[in-house]
Amino acid sequence: MAVEESEQVIPDLEREDNLIAAARHIVMALGSKKNLTSDEKKILSDLGSQLSSMNIQSEKDEGKIGKREDDLDVEDEVDEEDEEGVGVIEERIGLIQEKIMKWEEDQSMIWDLGPDEASEYLNAANDARILIEKLESMHLSKEDQEYKFLQRAYSVLQTAMTRLEEEFSNLLIQNRQPFEPEYVSFRSTEEDVVDGSSFVSLGDESFEESLRRDSVSRAAEEHVIDLVHPAVIPDLRCIANLLFASNYAQECAQAYTIVRRDALDECLFILEMERLSIEDVLKMEWSTLNSKIKRWIWAVKIFVRVYLASERWLSDQIFGEGEPVSQVSFVDASKASILQLLNFGEAMSIGPHQPEKLFRILDMYEVLADLMPDIDALYPDEVGSSVKFECHEVLTRLGDCVRITFLEFKNTVGSNPSTTPLVGGGIHPLARYVMNYLRTLTDYGEALNHLLKDQEEEDAISSSPDTSPGTEEDNRSEGSPGRFPSMSRQFLSFASVLENNLEEKSKLYKETSLQHLFLMNNLHYMAEKVKGSELRVIFGDEWIRKHNWKFQQHAMKYERASWISILNLLKDEGIHAPGSNSVSKTLLKEKLRSFYLGFEDIYRIQTAWSIPDVQLREDLRISISVKVIQAYRTFVGRNNSHMSDKNIRYTADDLENYLLDFFEGSQKLLQNPHRR
Repeated sequence: MAVEESEQVIPDLEREDNLIAAARHIVMALGSKKNLTSDEKKILSDLGSQLSSMNIQSEKDEGKIGKREDDLDVEDEVDEEDEEGVGVIEERIGLIQEKIMKWEEDQSMIWDLGPDEASEYLNAANDARILIEKLESMHLSKEDQEYKFLQRAYSVLQTAMTRLEEEFSNLLIQNRQPFEPEYVSFRSTEEDVVDGSSFVSLGDESFEESLRRDSVSRAAEEHVIDLVHPAVIPDLRCIANLLFASNYAQECAQAYTIVRRDALDECLFILEMERLSIEDVLKMEWSTLNSKIKRWIWAVKIFVRVYLASERWLSDQIFGEGEPVSQVSFVDASKASILQLLNFGEAMSIGPHQPEKLFRILDMYEVLADLMPDIDALYPDEVGSSVKFECHEVLTRLGDCVRITFLEFKNTVGSNPSTTPLVGGGIHPLARYVMNYLRTLTDYGEALNHLLKDQEEEDAISSSPDTSPGTEEDNRSEGSPGRFPSMSRQFLSFASVLENNLEEKSKLYKETSLQHLFLMNNLHYMAEKVKGSELRVIFGDEWIRKHNWKFQQHAMKYERASWISILNLLKDEGIHAPGSNSVSKTLLKEKLRSFYLGFEDIYRIQTAWSIPDVQLREDLRISISVKVIQAYRTFVGRNNSHMSDKNIRYTADDLENYLLDFFEGSQKLLQNPHRR
């Protein structure tokens, strides 16, 4: 009978020329039958399977589960139930249940067996969902016969959803792509750690070399990778769509979050980021901590710009770009890991404010500040506000730590006491340390100027007095602030604090001449350090000119204190006999003897003194020679006729050669065979 009716409808198929007419014809034919033969059931079952396979392929191409043509079978069957009773519904749910329940006995993962099995299961689960929707639309009561079919369909759907959650998680896990950041390298920093305790003993070059910052090119950081094999993304999207359509959105999102959270933890492990408590960080030795800071700086850039960016992209691929569930899933999966990284930053911000840590704290501040636009873009919605808030909070704390460390170090320098003078009056380690410290800080100009500006604004609001003694330089810098006005004012203030400290240290020397030599050395060093580095932009040429004048003044005062007494011996006053204009040989001989004794004494003392700068040392020797050797040569020449050769202990050339031994930091004695 079905065949006869099929023959009658052929003209209709030809006229309409589409599958919809054929589907309607089949439904009409089924409406007149109470029972189906086994052959008819087999044909219809094969037809349903064929349509299911065709539909799943279409869904993968489109990336979501749409309304399929086999949905028409379920809808039309339910629409015809008033005519044919509940038989069709019961049979339909039986077929669906059979396809779903057979996998409960088989523990194999369906998607591991191939696309056909996966398509059949996915379509069966979707059929159960559609059938439930139709039955629910009938507003059934418990007395209705169809009600038990609805409960049965609920049970089947729940079984299918549980299985799909497992398949979803398994696909995510088994198809995870290995994360190996080969496009960036990380050199172990154990060999070049900066030990703050040894800063003051380092020379200029080694100091700067030790503070050189590691960097990772931004081009290498901005790279989205496939965290899950691209081939399974359509399958994951189909499963997710069906779970969401079946009101299992929370379960789907939770399954995704659990898997991806573990993957993010594994990423941190690969990046060698340990899970450290604040107490662990605070207890670390500086050498170990310094190495971990460097790794954190490197890892956080890779984690945010590569891994989190890729994680967000994966979430958008599966759940849909811009969809709330995509953002929620991403936040839930990534929150713990990003907070783990931020926890290290927070620990660093509350640790002791030691000056040697300032550069690393600034590195951390700069990298986190640079990443904030990326983080804001990754967490744009309210659901990610807690992550953004924590990032901004840690950034603020790191900035506070920078300001406090800088200002505390300046205050420490200002109050740094000394009880023992530096041997030889050379460049004090504190002067080297502070000036190299300031020069290295110029690498952080933008960030440091911003932070110090905030500090100045806070000071202005609270009307707290300026505790720094460098008001003159500060006022001058305000007149021509330059590129980094706040940084300029603070650096000038810091330099003034250092100068005052050096003034106090100079007073530890008993010899006035050595006091001036010490200040000459250190002020010259400061001026040269500024003139020959980026500090020139910060301090300005006026500061350099003033300090050049200052150290020259101390050089003149040194000469006066050291040589004025013996230069007075080379004057003609006091060499004439009383009441006569004739030269007294005895007085002349005594003057020469006193001059030689004075020169030898100065030689013995000042050969042990030090002028580290070669040019400054040479310039001072020349200046001494011009004054002392020239005076000696003139005095001897003018009185040559009144003394014999045995009275001349040293020639002018001898004395000039002896001056070459001055300020080498190695004490010497004059050994002259003619000495009396």
